[in-house]
Amino acid sequence: MTERRIVSTPHAPAAIGPYSQAVIAGGLVHCSGQIALDPTTGALVEGDVVVQAEQVLKNLGAVLEAAGTSLARALKCTVYLSDMAHFAAVNEVYARWFSGDTPPARATVAVAGLPKGVDVEIDCVALL
Repeated sequence: MTERRIVSTPHAPAAIGPYSQAVIAGGLVHCSGQIALDPTTGALVEGDVVVQAEQVLKNLGAVLEAAGTSLARALKCTVYLSDMAHFAAVNEVYARWFSGDTPPARATVAVAGLPKGVDVEIDCVALL
């Protein structure tokens, strides 16, 4: 059985439910979904989906950094949108954070709702 280690950092928002920011096991980091919360205040950042997506990826990067890795080592991301009308705007932000010739695999889905009424949430699995 593979040992697992919990990742927790004050540089990303604290979990708002019974889950960990990330779990490391088998050389992989499994990150919980991040939303556009300010890690210092715990408040939602104000702004449109572009502002939200920037904060989400900043938070995700902080969790990965606390785990000892980075967004550059992401294998797979899942992007959850409140409306597919946000796809192009979020895709532009995502492309800035995952530039280069080797972006991670990705799925994007529209959902009925997201925590705290946000428009975007992203989770990922990354290599240590």
